[in-house]
Amino acid sequence: MPRKLLKFLILFDNTSLLYFPGQFLSGRVLIELQDDTPALGLHFHVVGEGVVRVRSSRQERVYDRENYIDFRMRLLGEPGQGPSVLSPGIHSFPFKLGLPLGLPSTFLGKHGWVQYFCKAALREPNGLTHKNQQVFIVMNPIDLNLEPSILGETFRCEVEHKFGVSCVGSGPVVCKVTLDRGGYVPGESIGVSASVYNRSRVTIKSTRAALTESITYMARGKVVQSEKRELACLTRGKIRPGEKDEWINEQLYIPPLPPTNLRGCHLIKVNYDVYFIIEPKNLQKEVKLQLPIMMATYPLRSEDEEGAFKSGTHYPSTLPIFRPWLEDKPSVD
Repeated sequence: MPRKLLKFLILFDNTSLLYFPGQFLSGRVLIELQDDTPALGLHFHVVGEGVVRVRSSRQERVYDRENYIDFRMRLLGEPGQGPSVLSPGIHSFPFKLGLPLGLPSTFLGKHGWVQYFCKAALREPNGLTHKNQQVFIVMNPIDLNLEPSILGETFRCEVEHKFGVSCVGSGPVVCKVTLDRGGYVPGESIGVSASVYNRSRVTIKSTRAALTESITYMARGKVVQSEKRELACLTRGKIRPGEKDEWINEQLYIPPLPPTNLRGCHLIKVNYDVYFIIEPKNLQKEVKLQLPIMMATYPLRSEDEEGAFKSGTHYPSTLPIFRPWLEDKPSVD
């Protein structure tokens, strides 16, 4: 029996598949037929959803879902009418709809996701239904220039810590850490400055600055799973008792990452921190300083760049999609 349906495609006008909330999603469903084909209808469905799916330690499934888009339309046929006959050749059925404002960015993680896709279904009178699906990407941008100005200022943190009770008469380790600002975009580098004065009697094995990503999954109002990964780090060597080490604007590179938090999503939270870690040579617990940062999609601009920004369109350099290379990174305790 010859195959009547040669092509059944969903084609977007925007070939990059990247959309921003408030933009129009437009394109066409393209059907190529070899013979006359009766059709009851061509149904088109646009879906945007957030899903969390976790298997607990007792092997119980925890599941939660929220809808962002659920839009249906008929591109061919009317309810209650008989079949239409499509002639051999190519048929094009256009679609266009406005994406709601406030949509969360596309995100794919181990235990949950935010995804957007279109589905098309061509129904024949004999009960046969042809289906196709096409994913598109939504980026809800975070512009550092529209966030609180404090994110453009230096960010400081300091601590004094004594290692153990056995070191009677031993002084503290005094550590001061400064980041050049509090907000960044992927592709930039974080400028880390620090001074570590070891006034203790314990040798410090190493100091380390690490960029980490924390993902929290919620279901039915409760935290059901979390992930923490180290994305990049800088390490310095030992500091003996009485010595001091200085970090001067060391550069911690930011790889491609989704933005901080998924604004509009209530099931998945994404946050970033820079940890400065002091590891003693003995078995005592390491000291950690936590400096939260914002990961955005549009970088800070100087006054000289302001006019240029307004006159043209600037797109984020990375998309908020799954990063498979992270699977090779060990989780951070």
